[in-house]
Amino acid sequence: MPFNKLHVPEALDSALCHAINDQLHASLVENCAVHEDDFFCLICRYRPGDMILHPTFLGERDPAATIVIEIALLGGRSDAQKEALYKDMRARLEEIGFDPRNSIMFLIENSPSDWSFSAAGSVRTVLGL
Repeated sequence: MPFNKLHVPEALDSALCHAINDQLHASLVENCAVHEDDFFCLICRYRPGDMILHPTFLGERDPAATIVIEIALLGGRSDAQKEALYKDMRARLEEIGFDPRNSIMFLIENSPSDWSFSAAGSVRTVLGL
């Protein structure tokens, strides 16, 4: 049950933002057993100067061109699955012409009771988990 947030420079083309999320979703399906219909994303744009990050911490990057990929999803994936996701996603970014060095990815894990899609209540309640 992922919800993706792409934090991107204001000037990044919308088509590229959609391509990034499409690749992210495909990688989540392939590496983390996410259902293919479980597809949610919010694109958050930042203006020049509104993203403050170190240009070389744990890798070289262009702070003015860096995207942050934030993924909230149900807990339970192994470290190996997470590492496979990161590696695969960086390869996918390169395939669509985005420099993977200019990306930071992180996961926020939670439980079924932390999600609600309708008046019926949490996912835990709706699915009887």
